[in-house]
This record gives sequence, C-alpha cells and structure tokens, in this order.
Amino acid sequence: MTMTKGLSALAVCFGSLLAFGNARGDDGAERLKTRLEGFQEVPAIASGGTAVFRAKIAEDDQSFEWELNFSGLMNVTQAHIHIGQLSVNGAIVIFLCTNLGNGAPDPTKIQACPTQAGSVTGKATAADVIAVPAQGVAGGGFATVLDAIRSGVAYANIHTSAHTGGEIRGQIHHQGQ
Repeated sequence: MTMTKGLSALAVCFGSLLAFGNARGDDGAERLKTRLEGFQEVPAIASGGTAVFRAKIAEDDQSFEWELNFSGLMNVTQAHIHIGQLSVNGAIVIFLCTNLGNGAPDPTKIQACPTQAGSVTGKATAADVIAVPAQGVAGGGFATVLDAIRSGVAYANIHTSAHTGGEIRGQIHHQGQ
C-alpha cells in the first residue's frame, strides 16, 4: 500500500469515528432518527403510509424523548420500538402508543395513537422497558435497549388493523446517517 492510499484509508476511518462522535449535539443529547415505510416491514408491504421517528437521548443515558409523526395510514392500532436487525422481526421493548388497551409494563400509562395521521410524543425510561428474556432484555433494561439502538438492531414500527403484524417500519440510527 502506498503512503497516499494508507493516509486516505486512515482519513476515512477517522472521519467515520468523528461522525459517530458528533451524534451528540451541543446540549449533550444524542439524536436518533428513522423513516418508516412498508417496504422495510417483514414481509415487505406496499403501503402508502410513511412516518418519521426521532429521539433525543439524555446526556446521562437514563432516558430519551421521542416523537413519531405519521400519515397515509388507516386504523392505526399501535406503535412500538422492537429489538431486531434489518429484515428480522423482534420483540417489543417499548410501547409508543396503542388503541388496543394493551401495553406494558403498565397499560394505563400508554397513550392512544391517532387512527389515521398525526403525532405522538413521549419520554422513555427504564420503567417503560418490557422484559424479553429470549433476547436478553430484562424488565427495566434501558441500557440494553440503548445498546441495541446504538448497534443498529432496533426499529420503530406502526401496526394497523389491516396489517396487525406491522404496516410500516424503520431501523433506528443516528441522525444524519
């Protein structure tokens, strides 16, 4: 390898590290984002629905504030964060909203979803994390959920009455990726 090629490779690697390091803003918060669409569901679904999920992880890694905006859907039933790599379904770890009267760990604290288009916001903490022993997630295992998100193996999705397994989905990643 020539010196020029070696330096170019080093610059690319260092640039990647800098991009990850810049995931935190001036306020110390780490920002996440995904765009949800039907073709990311498993199996893929031709849906006119779209959504954007954004989250801001607190500097102390003890919570994140989130926002989910969506449109083009009919009869939304629920929305969640799951642990699962791209093209693989995984278990629910955090409820975002539900119209089914379900939700864990405490269904009385889960907000209703707009049924066609709208926005929901919230704050997730350890108290919101559902135990998934088969995937190594303990109830209240917020650090595990953050590790999954940072590793690219967490996704947000929205379920509808027509697509009870999920109609639109998106892998969560650092904003700007």
